[in-house]
Amino acid sequence: MPELPEVETVRRGLAPVLEGRILVRVEQRRANLRLPFPNDFATRLRGRQVAEVGRRAKYLLFRLDSGEVLIAHLGMSGSFRIFHRDPPAPGPHDHVVIETDKKVTLHFHDPRRFGLMTLTRADDLETHSMLAGLGPEPLEKGFDEAFLAERLRGRRSPIKTALMDQKIIAGLGNIYASEILFRAGISPRRKADSIRGVRARRLVWAVRDVLGEAIIAGGSSLRDHRAPGGELGYFQHRFAVYGRPGEPCPDCDCDPARTGGIRRMVQSGRSTFYCARRQR
Repeated sequence: MPELPEVETVRRGLAPVLEGRILVRVEQRRANLRLPFPNDFATRLRGRQVAEVGRRAKYLLFRLDSGEVLIAHLGMSGSFRIFHRDPPAPGPHDHVVIETDKKVTLHFHDPRRFGLMTLTRADDLETHSMLAGLGPEPLEKGFDEAFLAERLRGRRSPIKTALMDQKIIAGLGNIYASEILFRAGISPRRKADSIRGVRARRLVWAVRDVLGEAIIAGGSSLRDHRAPGGELGYFQHRFAVYGRPGEPCPDCDCDPARTGGIRRMVQSGRSTFYCARRQR
């Protein structure tokens, strides 16, 4: 599932073609994705100006001049595709088609239909059921070691599991949690409430560093992720541990034939990749 870097990449691709533009045509091509579309979905979007394209955790937020906000989630396979002229006819997996007053056409493409789109009033956004329980954004000002240590205080779950808890930190998932913990030199088994002081400082640095690099790289394209212009992300070529069991980790001076190299284990039903030598 797309994580914060992938969703932020999509936001940055959509903002230049949508902000300030009027949606002159909106076509809803099926009744539902993961959830049913709201009543009069296309009608409520048609003729509206997009004031801002934002993001909260893994959700895209399109603020409209009507006072409503379109909330979109990419799910497992969702993507927006931008066509500046002569758009192709929508395919069977293009479930929403949007055209702006600048003749730019967007297709929301979602083969597995795990994505969603819904509408809410801007005044109700913070209390919306999808957003109300989300934790802080890890790239925002104020996310420092003291703040993180307080978020983790009293939590006995492994730190890898805690990093993926959207109520603790918003936007992180399985891939970046493994990469962040490797970068910080912290074992994924370590109890979350033991992360304080120097460890918390290293973890905050790793969160910001890994996410920042991944956004610049356009995210990670393992299966379905594409930027709205069709470009692939390339951060997957920089993975230190994720998906690399048995291989040496970067700058490792141990012998994988003797130590087993990068290890894989399952935590909360998800694969965790780590270096037992370097992560404590």
